[in-house]
Amino acid sequence: MRIGVTSQNFRTITGHAGKSRRFLVFEAEPGDGPPRETERWDLPKEMSLHAYRGDAPHPTASLDVLVTGGCGEGFIRRMASVDTRVVVTSETDPAAAVGAILRGEPLPPPGPRDH
Repeated sequence: MRIGVTSQNFRTITGHAGKSRRFLVFEAEPGDGPPRETERWDLPKEMSLHAYRGDAPHPTASLDVLVTGGCGEGFIRRMASVDTRVVVTSETDPAAAVGAILRGEPLPPPGPRDH
């Protein structure tokens, strides 16, 4: 399973998923132990999902799950169209969030200003 996390600082989960250009990518399967960070994406400005209009699939289309601190309904629909589930949370630790997803545990919901 490939799980991406929006992280503009490569340390914490950040919001504004449609404008995010930096992502941490983890690969793991439930029961495999701690998730492993396998990639860091630092995409150019024109590759934010908000701006991307390319013919090829966006890199986030390769993810099974995308974790973010905030996004709109349009973003969630766009990701669903490429079979990527979006999880919006107030959790700030990427590894903790990915671990919870792999264990099937709920994450704390986003705060009122995180959308």
